[in-house]
Amino acid sequence: MPPSALRCLFSAAVPLAPIFALVSTAWAQADSSGLAGCAKIGAAADRLVCYDKLAGRAAPEAPITAASAKSAEPTSKLAPVDTAAAKLPQPASEGSLMSKFWELDDTDKRGVFNFTGYRPNFILPLHLTSHVNRAPQSPTQQAVTVPHYRNVEAKIQLSLRTKLLQEVPLVGGDLWGGYTQQSLWQVWNHKDSKPFRNTDYEAELMYVKAVPQAWRDWPFGWTWRYGQFAIAHQSNGQSDPLSRSWNRIYVGTGLERGDWSLVGRLNHRLREDVTSDNNPDLVDYRGRGDLQLSWSPGPYVATLLYRTTFKDIKRGALQFEWSAPVYKKQPNGIRWFVQVFTGYGETLTDYNFRQTSVGAGLSFMQF
Repeated sequence: MPPSALRCLFSAAVPLAPIFALVSTAWAQADSSGLAGCAKIGAAADRLVCYDKLAGRAAPEAPITAASAKSAEPTSKLAPVDTAAAKLPQPASEGSLMSKFWELDDTDKRGVFNFTGYRPNFILPLHLTSHVNRAPQSPTQQAVTVPHYRNVEAKIQLSLRTKLLQEVPLVGGDLWGGYTQQSLWQVWNHKDSKPFRNTDYEAELMYVKAVPQAWRDWPFGWTWRYGQFAIAHQSNGQSDPLSRSWNRIYVGTGLERGDWSLVGRLNHRLREDVTSDNNPDLVDYRGRGDLQLSWSPGPYVATLLYRTTFKDIKRGALQFEWSAPVYKKQPNGIRWFVQVFTGYGETLTDYNFRQTSVGAGLSFMQF
């Protein structure tokens, strides 16, 4: 460019310098105010809209200032920076332990093959039994004299489950698999080398269906949560004449009201050949159904289980369980655990033997 042209351009630009400076200062101030206002919006979606408006990607409906940005209501469900979590909309299953346990509502779904606790997992180093079955027998199995087991022993239970299929074949219906193993261990019996007195094994396949929203509300504030259909096999893994086993299908349902929950189940034992049935009268002692009432105020959980034959009130069983966290800040971690049982069928071997037992120890691996 010729020198004469440069001189002309400089001469024209000098009078406009104050105007450029004024515009630049005003833009900087507006930009600073706008960025500060956008930064105060906690919800990412709303904050992005604010930045887009500053960048000119969308025409702002009104000038964005720090005051207007602070008072603006976010359109997304994410919390603004200064908003307490307690003020946010809560999911429908908030406070529903039954929904969290069986993953009934969409907000509680966790997919398949996530192994979690099923029945209580516990180790009871002290388990005191009123009477030990010294000669187990059944109508088809002769009495067997067992070693001189002590009344004080340990009781251990391991119970796991996992979801195998989700949302099949109906919406809100899930297929679960479960496994429970319970053992009575003569850990204090040094004379007989601390043998395991009994071990029961149970495998289950369960279909759980969430109750539609329109059917959930029941009188007195109760909520009907789910229906269940299952097939199960349980045995003690022994050979004759100590072998005990049964196959059953059962239907169940669950309701809840605040800290209370109620679960009912009806059992139907699958018929076996009379020549191979080790315990043909099992349900006449152990029961044909059960009702479980649970109370969970805060970190504590108390459960009362009643098993009934529907024919003889003197048979069946009653079991009470109570647990509390060892560390209050970890309610889902290790917990103190107490169990009291009275009636028939604490084990399969003792299905027709009445006893009362008390155990104390620790539970772990909650759901």
